[in-house]
Amino acid sequence: MAEEAIFEYLHSEIVSYTLNKEGDKENDLSALEYIGYTTGYRIIERLTREWPRFKDELDTMKFICTDFWSSIYRKQIDNLRTNHQGVYVLQDNAFRFLTRLSAGSQYLEHAPKFVAFTCGLVRGSLANLGITSVVTAEVQTMPSCKFHIQVNRG
Repeated sequence: MAEEAIFEYLHSEIVSYTLNKEGDKENDLSALEYIGYTTGYRIIERLTREWPRFKDELDTMKFICTDFWSSIYRKQIDNLRTNHQGVYVLQDNAFRFLTRLSAGSQYLEHAPKFVAFTCGLVRGSLANLGITSVVTAEVQTMPSCKFHIQVNRG
């Protein structure tokens, strides 16, 4: 329980530190995303050390939604959808970093800074597993969050 609180405080401090530096907001969010990317790239190495290679892209996404998400957020993704053409949508109905914010719509404008790290986390972990992607987040109602993953094939 204490480690969960420490993780939340650390994330809050990273967000606060990054956004309080002088600069524009877009660069701040990309800095948060990059911190998440490097973290995800490293974490996935440890998590998959004992696992055999994934047989396909969908198998990899299922791992991200179950084992990877559970190891970081202590719960699995609530919903995984795909069009089988390289687009995946991961939905977390109670995203950890948004549950502490009020559910009021006036806080929706603050949501991007709390999901940027996780977008990077997912993108970095996929990159280490050989999947180049673009990860974006969508928050329509708090604390639910959808992570859109567009796999770059080429």
